[in-house]
Amino acid sequence: MLNELGPSHGVMEGEGFYNRHAKLPADGAATALPLLEKAIREVSLDPDDGPIVIADYGSSQGKNSQVPMKVAVKGLRAHVSTSRPISVYHIDQPTNDFNSLFKVLDADQDRYVADQVDVYPAAIGKSFYEQVLPPNSVHLGWSSYAAMWLSRIPTLIPDHFIAARTNGTARAAFDLQAAEDWKAFLSLRAQELRQGGRFVVVVPAIADDGSLGVEPLFDATNAVLEEMVTDGSIKAEERIRMTLGVHPQRQRDRLALFESSGEFQQLTVENSQMSEVSDAAWEQFELDRDIDALATKRALFLRSIFVPSFVCSLGPASTGNGAARVVFANELEQRVKRRLLSQPVEMRTLAHTIVLAKKQSA
Repeated sequence: MLNELGPSHGVMEGEGFYNRHAKLPADGAATALPLLEKAIREVSLDPDDGPIVIADYGSSQGKNSQVPMKVAVKGLRAHVSTSRPISVYHIDQPTNDFNSLFKVLDADQDRYVADQVDVYPAAIGKSFYEQVLPPNSVHLGWSSYAAMWLSRIPTLIPDHFIAARTNGTARAAFDLQAAEDWKAFLSLRAQELRQGGRFVVVVPAIADDGSLGVEPLFDATNAVLEEMVTDGSIKAEERIRMTLGVHPQRQRDRLALFESSGEFQQLTVENSQMSEVSDAAWEQFELDRDIDALATKRALFLRSIFVPSFVCSLGPASTGNGAARVVFANELEQRVKRRLLSQPVEMRTLAHTIVLAKKQSA
């Protein structure tokens, strides 16, 4: 959907940058693996010899998909002949760094295609807010840390860049957009999923008290952006456009669609689990007390996921100039790192895993 307010969010930082520095989403996905394994055992597999279809919605550059896809391929293969083909579709925006994804599939030590026969990876460059696969074709769906991204930015935020750190009309607009997008996302997946199929979704969640867990990083970044306006590094109109199209929700918000009848578009909730995601960077800091390494990891995490969205908000002269974009990203990263050096703090987050089953006809 076109974002009337300006540029949509950027994809993850390219050239494998996301693969190297997005450790938090991988750790969040790891909390869902036991439920993924259980869901695989429940998938209804027809007796014919047609391909088994796995869909990875929001694959990014592929590194974080390897372990769950390995679990999926191994688990499904245990129930069918070794000669039955398995197709794995990695789905992300057209501007995603698919080159890095294919490099992972070719050479990464954890690649799920290693030592497997009749497994066929493919990529689809399309938003998952559209239909991306044929109706009733997917046996197993997986989506990790992608469904928090909205189809559009509903409004600008006056005092921050993420709606979770504000209130009032801006927060309400994001709450409404998130609810509408979640409904659209599940409706599309319900069409694509086969009867008896399973869909496992992992998303970062807001705690019941409203906390995200990453407030220190986001607030430090917000302060740096204001600082960059003050010293002329960016323009005030560029700063106000720097609004992230991402909106984590509470567990109850994700499950609201199922409250009245117990199902939505033939989907039912088999499992819903909230898990605390450990802060691996902080745990390492407690061992080595290397504050520079801690601040570096925090800043690189920010850059790998969110800075490309900020870059989309720069003026035409900068967005058309690759060097200018890199200068901005480098400067923001370094300033955030310097600020974090004086603010070492643990950041524990929550991951919400939902396992959905598509009802079989009577």
